[in-house]
Amino acid sequence: MKLTALVPQRSLWDTVLPNLVMLGSAIAAFLGIIFLLFVLAERSPNKIQNILKYVVFLAPAAVLLLIGLIYPAIRTLIYSFMNDDSSKFIGFENYVWAFTIPEIRIVLRNTLIWTILVPVLATGTGLAIAYMTDRMKRAAVIKSLIFMPMAISFVGAGIIWRFVYTYEANLKRPEIGLLSSIWRAMEWEPRNWLLEAPLNTLLLIVVMVWIQTGFAMVVLSAAMKNIPDEIIEASLLDGTSNWRRFTKITIPMIRATIVVVLTTITIGTLKVFDIVRTMTGGNFKTNVIANEMYSQSFRQMNYGTGSALAIILFIAIIPIIIYNVRQLRLERTER
Repeated sequence: MKLTALVPQRSLWDTVLPNLVMLGSAIAAFLGIIFLLFVLAERSPNKIQNILKYVVFLAPAAVLLLIGLIYPAIRTLIYSFMNDDSSKFIGFENYVWAFTIPEIRIVLRNTLIWTILVPVLATGTGLAIAYMTDRMKRAAVIKSLIFMPMAISFVGAGIIWRFVYTYEANLKRPEIGLLSSIWRAMEWEPRNWLLEAPLNTLLLIVVMVWIQTGFAMVVLSAAMKNIPDEIIEASLLDGTSNWRRFTKITIPMIRATIVVVLTTITIGTLKVFDIVRTMTGGNFKTNVIANEMYSQSFRQMNYGTGSALAIILFIAIIPIIIYNVRQLRLERTER
């Protein structure tokens, strides 16, 4: 007869309690330091109070910015010039690799297609919906339905649309994919949608447009409501058609907002990862930079090429941010 040693089982509370105590101690220490600085500020001369004011409000943000953004960015830049295990300096070889390997050029091409189509389609669709529903009765219901996808995570949206694109090869089984069912109802032969390039990339782009249209619609609708009623009424008295009023009055009046929406969606599109990862895993020529960066760094454990792709993505976003900031400053000066 074998005797099995009884190993005491630790409860969930025994595991969580020390972490909660540590977290509470850290928060208490932070609040204590802030309280001490406020007490010192009250009892100090005005000159020192001004210095402590900056320390209290800017120092925590500066430390978090340094730890969470600046240090990782510098480290990623250094890794991009190193080999796969970051043990040897190899110069620009990782960047040469990124622009010469055929597979990575497909990744860059797909990212460019995403960056062009998604902002234009999402902003254009959102602008059209916002204009058509601007003076419509019960417009809030329609806008709520269109905005609803914004409440869904990219992973959730990817799973939903993966079911939409599902293809059943066995004709004896019923189709569960909405798109394939519509195709069969029209007596057309459906296909395995997510396997055929470049159609699969366009179908993934539809998911991103579906999500971002609600954002564009809400922001642009709010901008349209700021157009003075006198201008709209004057155009109506002049007998201006809807299309002419839309192109000659509405768009010029909200041009700055359109630029902000376009650039915001563009930045989000450049970083798209979840949809591609969930629906195709980057296979079948649907890969994009963010997904390839993850694969190189955390699946193939090649930190050099993964860091190079991260830097390329970072450099691609910088001009968009600069342009957005300039447009915001120009709008403020015009006001």
